[in-house]
Amino acid sequence: MVWFSTVITKVIDIAILWLIFYYILKSLKNNVKMTLIFKGILFIIAINLLSDFLHLYTVGVLLEYVMVWAPLALVIIFQPEIRGFLESLGRTQLLGRHKVLSLDEREKMVYEICNALDYLKKNRIGALIVIERDFSLADYINSSTKLYADITSELLISIFFPNNPLHDGGVIIQGNKISCAGAVFPTSMNPSISKRLGTRHRAALGVAEMSDAITLVVSEETGKLSIASNSELEYNVSLEDIRIRLIEELQPQKETFYDSEDEYSVEEELEKEGEEYEKNI
Repeated sequence: MVWFSTVITKVIDIAILWLIFYYILKSLKNNVKMTLIFKGILFIIAINLLSDFLHLYTVGVLLEYVMVWAPLALVIIFQPEIRGFLESLGRTQLLGRHKVLSLDEREKMVYEICNALDYLKKNRIGALIVIERDFSLADYINSSTKLYADITSELLISIFFPNNPLHDGGVIIQGNKISCAGAVFPTSMNPSISKRLGTRHRAALGVAEMSDAITLVVSEETGKLSIASNSELEYNVSLEDIRIRLIEELQPQKETFYDSEDEYSVEEELEKEGEEYEKNI
């Protein structure tokens, strides 16, 4: 029994360590600045190992000073990014609200959002819609105008309609509810983003870099649609592609539906949803 308890203890120890590494790497993937910090640390460690192997005395002495003072310098210089990284670990939800929605609720949600996007696109009305997933967006909701209303295309259109006091901010959707409007998000500092894109697109990418949310943008100048997720922004996306993407991203993994006589997969159900959606529009 002693040996069994020892093995269990070691398994738990290793599992906790890998869990910590998993959340660190997951957070690094969604944060460009923290990724740069991590790459810089790896570069310094590689140079230090190389100087020890080649007996580079001068480089070794300089790196010793760097290794001593670098942690303090990183904390001072990158304090906002480190704080955001630690906060992100606490904001991650074990079960996002979108995962507890029924098939009908998700179908209606996507249908209403796409209807609103279609109208906004045709009339060139700028919009920013953020759909929360596992990462909590409570901080942005608390500083905005709270609604907690059912998702309807009419409500989304009215929020972003010109001269509406809330049209400049973003809408945050949690589950099948519009939680708030007029939300303000940090803009992305990614140098690769086109200079032609405005504040809405930069804010959309900023949210995608700081969380796992899905962000939809309607350009006020061109009426083109964009989608941002996983630290990437896709510009000029078709409405049908957005509909398919939302259905795929918002459904729980390994979901299976049962009929009285047979069993059919999520993919077959999505094809039926697509046919119904095309008939409705």
